[in-house]
Amino acid sequence: MAPLILACIWLIVANVVAMLPSRDHHWRAAYALIALGIPLLGWVTYMHGPFLGLGLLIAGASVLRWPLIYLWRWVRRHLGPAR
Repeated sequence: MAPLILACIWLIVANVVAMLPSRDHHWRAAYALIALGIPLLGWVTYMHGPFLGLGLLIAGASVLRWPLIYLWRWVRRHLGPAR
């Protein structure tokens, strides 16, 4: 039960941080949330199964969508077809 409570706290903190003004467009907060969220996602998946882990992954990706978009663009640019 502890991983689910921590995951809910993580989601609440992520949403509160997103509402606050920021000079760096929340990138430092995003790095901290990613650093805390990845082990938490693994813990939830280990304790409660892959379906709940996938649900948490989708919830986290919806909160941290811009880092994922930039990662996707970077991967496409570096691993895409050679021109």
